[in-house]
Amino acid sequence: MEDQFSLSEKDFQDEKRKKVMKPLLWIGMASIVMMFAGFTSAVIVRKGDGVWLNYEMPNMFLLSSIIAGISSIFIIAALYMAKKDNQQMVKTFLWLTLASGLAFVYTQLSGFGQLVDNEIFLTGPSSNPSGSFVYIISGLHLVHLAGGIIALFIVIFNAMKGRYNSENLLGLQVCSTYWHFMGAMWIYLYVFFRMII
Repeated sequence: MEDQFSLSEKDFQDEKRKKVMKPLLWIGMASIVMMFAGFTSAVIVRKGDGVWLNYEMPNMFLLSSIIAGISSIFIIAALYMAKKDNQQMVKTFLWLTLASGLAFVYTQLSGFGQLVDNEIFLTGPSSNPSGSFVYIISGLHLVHLAGGIIALFIVIFNAMKGRYNSENLLGLQVCSTYWHFMGAMWIYLYVFFRMII
């Protein structure tokens, strides 16, 4: 009798978590969209004021965009394998997702290096708002991506314990949604930069 009660209590808590986690994620993503929309609007307004330097976006930022797309494919595959109860492949694709996420960070930092090599600086007497906005907006994206990488580590930890299967997908689904969102956000930012700078 006591076991049945604790089981039903656990089921109740799981259902409660399912009802709360996804809406909270969507609210968080909506606030991130609003923040980046504000920044990109500020870029357009500032460009209209003049004294705007046009330059080529670093090649590494294009590579970042490609890696973001590949990374999304890996996490889609991990979720698909969890639905098929293939624990080993879930782990494999999650590790590949993490590796591609870290490669994304590396290419972003290398992109900043290319900007510096081209004398596009964040601040200082030689800086220009067009360069400063790229550093700030890309940096903010990396900060938000860091949250995704932390979540991915948690998901990998749970996957190593075999917690994701066709009956339990919530944590993996939430992480996957945020991961796709951050990838799509970068691709939007890259296209925006290419058009405006």
